[in-house]
Amino acid sequence: MGSKEELWNEAKKKCKLNNDDIRIAKEMGLNPKSLIKNIPNKNEQWKAPVKVWIHEMYEERQEKIRKKIP
Repeated sequence: MGSKEELWNEAKKKCKLNNDDIRIAKEMGLNPKSLIKNIPNKNEQWKAPVKVWIHEMYEERQEKIRKKIP
């Protein structure tokens, strides 16, 4: 097993993410293994790419936060 930073670099490469995507994933508490596990394969046409999945989840969380603030 590699170091945490090596795992993030591997996830960045395999999932085709940029530094901002990695920052968002870390901010939400995701780990690199979960990102790699969520890469859609050819039989999972319904599954969004990891980059889109991260951003959709981030937007949903931000919307919840905005609704809580009066």
